[in-house]
Amino acid sequence: MNINPTRFLSDLHALRQFGASGVCKGVVRPAYSEADIAARAWLAGKFEEAGLRVHYDPMGSLFGLSDAPRSLLLGSHSDSQPEGGWLDGALGVIAALEVARAAKESGGPAVSVVSFQDEEGRFGVTTGSTVWSGELTLEEADKLTDRTGTTLAEARGAMASQVGDFVDPKQFTGFIEMHIEQGPWLDQAGEAVGVVTDIVGIRDMRITFEGEQNHAGTTPMHLRKDAFQALGAFNALIGERFKNVATPQTVWTIGHVKLHPDAHSIVPGRATFSMQWRDGDADRLGRMEEIIRNAASEIADAQGFELSFGPMLGLEPVAMSAGLRSALEASAEEHAAGRWRKMPSGALHDATNVARYLPVAMLFVPSINGISHAFEEDTDEADLVTGLEVLAGAVARL
Repeated sequence: MNINPTRFLSDLHALRQFGASGVCKGVVRPAYSEADIAARAWLAGKFEEAGLRVHYDPMGSLFGLSDAPRSLLLGSHSDSQPEGGWLDGALGVIAALEVARAAKESGGPAVSVVSFQDEEGRFGVTTGSTVWSGELTLEEADKLTDRTGTTLAEARGAMASQVGDFVDPKQFTGFIEMHIEQGPWLDQAGEAVGVVTDIVGIRDMRITFEGEQNHAGTTPMHLRKDAFQALGAFNALIGERFKNVATPQTVWTIGHVKLHPDAHSIVPGRATFSMQWRDGDADRLGRMEEIIRNAASEIADAQGFELSFGPMLGLEPVAMSAGLRSALEASAEEHAAGRWRKMPSGALHDATNVARYLPVAMLFVPSINGISHAFEEDTDEADLVTGLEVLAGAVARL
């Protein structure tokens, strides 16, 4: 199986032009945007050229299917964050295309390719693969809204003429997703490849403190029920209590805060914020939830606030397939001897959902300075090619 690095890099740069931001190598290609739909049409043409059968499922996830009754599925996603990098997701799709193409040309193993829709969560969390996995029904997903109030049903209407039925996962023997690390560890160590051991679990919910809106100039500090001060106290308290639970790999984030009425001269009466935490141990995630709920309740009770919790969203930790991992590790030792490691994934990926049906594995390449979800995201092209070689070598072994 002879991969073509020049062809691979050329296709990767060509995909970058859809939604190019004009800043660094960044892209703006959110799910169902004109740039996203155009990129999928371009990919469909590439799949056809590679001898794959093109199929869009009802969510708009794009498959390039082998004619063989059973094939190995490779891929990732091609949508981006509102301000995204050129490699997040796209790398896995184009690497899959090149391996499928090389396998076809050499009479090698049967390989199919996928670009899942809305991995970046315009409407949820890894939405396209979540629906494909059966974790969320299409009817439930259609009710999801983005930040503008657009429903998923409305957004996917732009692809209505292209979609067909859901692809049966029984035709696939497993799934491998190649991705940038999106963290600093490989880059700092000067290593070329990471073979993923497991993908962390995630919990995400919204919390609201309801205090008392009042005049910012005339309300004495000791009489205020300032919702933002409740949020600040909550943040400090969970930081202290997590010290007894968290490991160096545990992370938590308050990533979105909305104050009401959000005005300079008004004491905010309400603070609604996102609370997200991630870890590879489901029991630890549960203990962190207990700390979060208890801390919020204590602050609300002590300061006279109303407290409410939104619905809990999330995914469970997922261990990678031993068989697929073994093939990746053997290939890494061949193509990057002494320059690879085993490592967990702190980010969510479509492989988490695919694992409901199939054995899954993941392969990482470095992110320069650990930057991702930003226009500055990048990886040395030599590392991109090394990752491709490791992926192809693993497929050949399987």
